[in-house]
Amino acid sequence: MKLAEVKAMRRRAAGLLDRAGIVLSREEKDAIEVSDFGLGDVKRLGLLVVVYENNDRYCAKEIVLLPRQMCPEHRHPLISERNPGKRETFRCRWGTAYLYVEGIATPRPKAKVPPDYAPFLTVWHEIVLRPGDQHALPPDTLHWFQAGDRGAVLSEFSSSSVDEHDNWTDPRLRRLPEID
Repeated sequence: MKLAEVKAMRRRAAGLLDRAGIVLSREEKDAIEVSDFGLGDVKRLGLLVVVYENNDRYCAKEIVLLPRQMCPEHRHPLISERNPGKRETFRCRWGTAYLYVEGIATPRPKAKVPPDYAPFLTVWHEIVLRPGDQHALPPDTLHWFQAGDRGAVLSEFSSSSVDEHDNWTDPRLRRLPEID
């Protein structure tokens, strides 16, 4: 990604956070993580993240999704005997998000998946998150999510986040961005 695109995505994320009533410092706005997962398609498949805290015991983040933007399917596996993998809770603050997890497939899911990403999605049990709704996932749970038509802001509360250990269904993906 080009630095100009990263800055533009940060501005869009800051705007949605403002709409959600979430106040950030200038430093936090400038540090919003922008990930295109290495595919150069951040508006359709991407993640915009504010990390408040990530230490050896817990993690707190805001996840911003642009309209219909997807976070691809993945799991947070066992890392070691002392680290069983990330347990996370998503709480919707603004907009609508569609979370997909293992379980009975939803007959008519609300996700609108671009055809080039559909082959890498295997779980279709839909959980709709609207403001005030939350859902917890145990470690090693296969999941993905997509914002609704207006976008979404989700707070994530979890055990330590060790993104480099995440397992992605799509082998092309890289979690951390490369900025030109």
